[in-house]
Amino acid sequence: MRAKVENAAPSPHTRETLYGALDVYLAALVRRDPHAVPWADFVFNTEDNVAIEVGDGLWQTITGLGDYQLRFADVKTGQVGYFGAVEETNETSAFAFRLKVDRDGRISEVETIVVRIAFSGLDIFADKGFWDKPILNETVPADKRVPRERMISIADGYFDTLQLNDGQIFTKFHPDCNRVENGVQTTNNPEFAKKVNYPIAALGCEAQFKLGQYLYDDALRGRRFPLIDEERGLVLAGGFIDHSGKLGAYELTDGTKLVSPFRRPHSFYLLELFKIVDGEICQIEANFINVPYRMPSPWDAR
Repeated sequence: MRAKVENAAPSPHTRETLYGALDVYLAALVRRDPHAVPWADFVFNTEDNVAIEVGDGLWQTITGLGDYQLRFADVKTGQVGYFGAVEETNETSAFAFRLKVDRDGRISEVETIVVRIAFSGLDIFADKGFWDKPILNETVPADKRVPRERMISIADGYFDTLQLNDGQIFTKFHPDCNRVENGVQTTNNPEFAKKVNYPIAALGCEAQFKLGQYLYDDALRGRRFPLIDEERGLVLAGGFIDHSGKLGAYELTDGTKLVSPFRRPHSFYLLELFKIVDGEICQIEANFINVPYRMPSPWDAR
């Protein structure tokens, strides 16, 4: 099959122009004024994995932005990403999005996820918080960078490790790697592990996977890697984790007996960010929500 080439010309973008487009978008979003955004002639816009019209969804309910605002950019493909917190009247939620900016500086794609805990069924993340992680903002020294294709492979290896997790590792982790999910650190966090009776959260990234904790993950489906910030060593991924609910009792690789927490079919739709330095995953930030089992992505046809 012939590869689709949308634009073979060199990118006109810089990090500064992409951040400028992000600033315009955020200012308009806070004002609930989509007309203030320079839109392309055709815009593909999704919120929580559903294609909706620009100006619908969060545009009608936002009341403010939180202080946590992580931004990153892919100059080659003209995309800019954001992880932060959004206020909607009486709830502050983790949210993330990416924008695609065309050659004329107009926004042609928006993919947004808002983790509204009150409606998500993910009460384990109720005590969420939002804070800066300096490593995500650091520029990777030139001798510690890897090519963008290898960055994608390392992030994809994380998903291979998570899918049908049986203790095998298909990527590389830095010993100090941590993961934050929906505003909660779920690695090296013994306090959280005790509070929610989730012992695995006291361990580091690689140690968790070596135990085979996530054997109940049936598939890591619909994997996409739309944004690569080579200078900062960041890979933004999208996809789904499918849970069939068929697994009951199972054993970790150390013999510990567990019962799967997922006994009904459902999927997680996610946007996940990986920090890669010298070929190792050093930090992970993920936002995900519950969606119907095996739900397709509107982005599959893009």
